[in-house]
Amino acid sequence: MTLDDYNEFCGSLPHTTHVVQWGGAHVWKVAGKVFAIAGWSDGGTLGVTFKVSEMAFDILREQPGLRPAPYLASRGMTWIQRVGDESMDDAALADYLRESHRLIASKLSLKQRRMLGFD
Repeated sequence: MTLDDYNEFCGSLPHTTHVVQWGGAHVWKVAGKVFAIAGWSDGGTLGVTFKVSEMAFDILREQPGLRPAPYLASRGMTWIQRVGDESMDDAALADYLRESHRLIASKLSLKQRRMLGFD
């Protein structure tokens, strides 16, 4: 997935905003809450960080090309960073980005979810 593909996909999800911050990272938010971060890459693969369920975190953190997200996972949060495509192709990454968006949106207040049409 290229940076343009990532930005186009995240922008297609409901009620998202995009900012470039933290030294050039492309950060996508839903109602002001981060659900995906892309930028720093080792080699030619775009590094993409996203939230996952606890079960997915336990499985994904051991897979080649994936790792617990620096900073976020070290604080007990279930965020994964894809640094290579050995275990997760672009279609699967898109599914995980969609799920990250859903997980973050589900934690919004009831008022925010209703205002955005999530409930």
